[in-house]
Amino acid sequence: MRIHERFDSPPPFQNDFDARINGPDRGVINAWLAGIAKRTEWPTVASRAEAGELPVLPYRGGIAKPLKNPITKLGSLLYVAMWHGLRGEDLMLDTDHEPSMTCTRTGVRFVYTLNTARLLAIPPEEDEQ
Repeated sequence: MRIHERFDSPPPFQNDFDARINGPDRGVINAWLAGIAKRTEWPTVASRAEAGELPVLPYRGGIAKPLKNPITKLGSLLYVAMWHGLRGEDLMLDTDHEPSMTCTRTGVRFVYTLNTARLLAIPPEEDEQ
């Protein structure tokens, strides 16, 4: 599913939790709106995201420090949506595609998915690297 929302005219926040999280977009728009909301609350994190860093956010997909052995990590597409909101960008994602990004500060590459089974299969020790 292709999702496109404009930063200068975001959709209204839905009060219905089920519709927000389990709707056709699977929570992507909600994550983007959360990023927009946090943009003013977390100005340092927002400026890091604007610089191309992948900071740690509530969704899996960012990194705090460089890895000793660089690997490609798996993250949530919800992370990408929130990251775009933090950056003040339009939301343009295809939920059937798994984009990748590399952190400009750490050099760690992430591939992002909405496949919950793949995300849950990641061992906890891999998150700590």
